Amino acid sequence: MYKLLVIDDEQATRNNICTVFPWEELGFRIVASAENGKQGLDFLSSHEADVLLCDIRMPVMSGIDLAAELYQQKRKIKIVFLSGYRDFEYAKKALDYEVKNYIVKPARYTELTQVFTKIKHELDQEQAALETIRDHAEDKSKVAQGININDKIIKSVKQFVQENYKEATLEAAAYLVHMHPNYLSQLFNNKTGQYFSNYLIEVKMEKAAELLNDIQLRTFQVSEMVGYSNAKNFTRTFKKYFGKNPREFRNSEATDDLD
Repeated sequence: MYKLLVIDDEQATRNNICTVFPWEELGFRIVASAENGKQGLDFLSSHEADVLLCDIRMPVMSGIDLAAELYQQKRKIKIVFLSGYRDFEYAKKALDYEVKNYIVKPARYTELTQVFTKIKHELDQEQAALETIRDHAEDKSKVAQGININDKIIKSVKQFVQENYKEATLEAAAYLVHMHPNYLSQLFNNKTGQYFSNYLIEVKMEKAAELLNDIQLRTFQVSEMVGYSNAKNFTRTFKKYFGKNPREFRNSEATDDLD
């Protein structure tokens, strides 16, 4: 079963989606539901999901903002937007963040079935490719003589991220170590206990904290220097990591220096 997260600010719609539609018949299991993008993002910080079925307009954090944040984090989660608005400008924005589809409420049974049948097929193909690559990688590991190849791979990936945090991506790291991105992501999590995307954020945020010591740099400049084109997304991620926004962090560091 593939993991599905449902996000919609309308409780009735959310409940109907979760309870009425026969998801398991299509190969999906609802792992959680949320009423806005922020709740969904918080869930994804410590849980996995293969697909999001997400309302496009919500308070606190919209579906577009959530998709943008996941895209920035390089999270390979398939997203289907659900909205009561025939807003094609929003639909075009969704394409920028690799959203899989856009369904207008009320969603028809046949349309949901068609969209998620296609997504299930794509996930099956990706899983089959991952299994093949994993088997190949395991065969290569067996011929290593007393050398822990996986540890060397993780060390190389970490070094790559630390030196190229602004532009680093899972795909680029995978290319560096001659692995499929999905397999490297799984290996990295098994070896380090954290997802590649979380490690990348950790490196970016620690570097951002160093840069903020330079009072001549504005927040948007620091944001760009660590790879965030959107200063709002940077500030949100920084606050989640340190518990303070960049300005509060800079002020607290200045206070500590005086002490």
